[in-house]
Amino acid sequence: MQRAPNPADSLPPSLLHGTEATGKSLTINALLQTLEHPSAIIRSRECITTRHLLERTLTEVQNALGNTAPSIDGRCENISTYLVQLQRLLQGRKRFILVFDNIDRQREAAPTLLSALARLGELIPNLTTVFIITFPRPNLFQHLGIPHIHFPSYTRAELLTLISSSPLPLTPPPGTSSPTNLPTFTSADLDYLWPRFAAAVYDSLAQSASNSLPSLRTLCTRLWTPFISPILLNHYSPREFSKLMVRNRHLFQSEDALKHSIVPSLQPKPNSLTISTSAQPQPSQTTKRQVASTTMIIKLPSLPSHLLLTAYLASHTLPKHDTLLFSKYSTSRRKRCGGGAMANRTPNKNKKTQVANTNL
Repeated sequence: MQRAPNPADSLPPSLLHGTEATGKSLTINALLQTLEHPSAIIRSRECITTRHLLERTLTEVQNALGNTAPSIDGRCENISTYLVQLQRLLQGRKRFILVFDNIDRQREAAPTLLSALARLGELIPNLTTVFIITFPRPNLFQHLGIPHIHFPSYTRAELLTLISSSPLPLTPPPGTSSPTNLPTFTSADLDYLWPRFAAAVYDSLAQSASNSLPSLRTLCTRLWTPFISPILLNHYSPREFSKLMVRNRHLFQSEDALKHSIVPSLQPKPNSLTISTSAQPQPSQTTKRQVASTTMIIKLPSLPSHLLLTAYLASHTLPKHDTLLFSKYSTSRRKRCGGGAMANRTPNKNKKTQVANTNL
C-alpha cells in the first residue's frame, strides 16, 4: 500500500511580493539555477484561463523531468484532475520546485484558486510552491505561517545607479544621416553627461509618473536623441550640461514622452538634426490641424485603422439589433421557421375592408 503523505515532510508555500520591476523573477531564476532540484516557472499572465494555467503547468513539469517523466493525459479541467496528474508525475521523486509568476494577474481565476494551489504541498510532500505576486492581500491563502519575502521599490540612488551602468551612445541613432563634421567624443564625456541626464529625467518626469526601472529606461531612450542633437551639431560640448538643459528645457516641461500612442508625434525627424530658430516661420493653428489630420490618416497602421472603422460603423447599430444582425443562431432559427420569402410575407390587413366595400 502507498504511504499516506506526512504533513511534517511538506514545506509551506513561499511568497515573493513587491511592486513591478523590482527583481523578483530575476532573483528566483538565479536561485533556481544554483539548486540541484528540478524546477519549473509558470508565467500566469500568458495563460488565458484557469484550465490553460493547469494544463501548461503539467506540461512544464513534464518537460522539467525529462525522459523519466511518465506519460499523462494533458487535459485538465479542474483542480482535482490537476492534483491526480501532478501526483503521478512526482511520485517517488525528490523535491520539485514549482514557481507561479504573477499569479495574482491570472485571468478568469476562481476565488479559491490560490488557496488550492497553496495547499498542494500538504498532499504532495515533495512539492515546493513559490508564488510571485505584486500586492498581496491579508487573507490571500487562508493559511497561517506562509514565509514571505518583500522586494521594496528602488530608491532614487539605486535607480540612477542601475541606469548609469548601461548608457546610450553619444552618436546619431542608427538609420539616420549624421552631420558631415561630426565631433569625436570620449567615454569620459559620456560618463559625465549620461548620469546627469538620467537624474534630470527622473526628477522632472519619472518621479511622479513612472517610478520603475523599465519606464525610466524608456523615457531616457525617447529623450536622449533630441537632447544630444545640439551636441551632434557641434553647438555645445558634452561638458556644458547647464546650457543643454536650458536649450532643451521643453523636453522636461512637456509630458509628451509619457504618452503611449500608436500615432507618431509631429516633431521633426531625428535624421534632420535641425534646431529651430526665431527666423524660421511658425505654422498657424489651421496648418497644424491639417498636418495632424493628414499625418494620422497616413501614419496610422492598417490594423488599427480597420478596427476603428469597424467600431465606428458598429456604433450606429442599436444593441437590440446585434443578435439579429451578427448572431448565427438567429439566422438558422429564421431558416427553420421558414425564412426567406415566408419571412417577408405579411397578411393582407385590407382584405376584410375590400370585401365590405364590395357588398355595399
